[in-house]
Amino acid sequence: MSRIGKQPILIPDGVTVKEEGSVLMVTGPKGSLSRNILPELSVAVEGNEIRISPKIMNRNTPSYWGLTRALVAGMVEGVSKGFEKKLEIEGIGYRAQLEGPILQLSVGYSHPVKIEPPVGITFKVEKNVITISGFDKELVGNTTATIRAVKPPEPYKGKGIRYAGEIIKRKAGKKAVASAG
Repeated sequence: MSRIGKQPILIPDGVTVKEEGSVLMVTGPKGSLSRNILPELSVAVEGNEIRISPKIMNRNTPSYWGLTRALVAGMVEGVSKGFEKKLEIEGIGYRAQLEGPILQLSVGYSHPVKIEPPVGITFKVEKNVITISGFDKELVGNTTATIRAVKPPEPYKGKGIRYAGEIIKRKAGKKAVASAG
């Protein structure tokens, strides 16, 4: 039995949930999301809560049950509140700026790197902090990871693009290694 899957998902005001066959559609003030539900699971909308339960119990059903509940809860939260992630840029001469909706990064390459936001994602830049926001949790996370992959933080000086609050484990340089030996 899945402990996570058993928990009901509360539907906030302004959010509608519709099931059409194996597709679950969630619509709210921020946008609309849909997801295919596996045939092993059934989704029931009762009043202001969503309950997910297994139809068939096989080896993988408990893990699918918990996963599906977490994904649907993320959809409900996304269309009602939205999600946002922050990235920090560290390094001399490293900066980010917006050209309309397009994010332009200057991070030590011979050319600026331009990243166009997917549909439903918005960028905001304040000093050395990039804020990625949207209503699809998966898309926000993937876009954030794509931007970070342009120049991940390096372990010697810590320069690069990192998640807000991420701690980079620093390594000793050549001088510290030579004097210790």
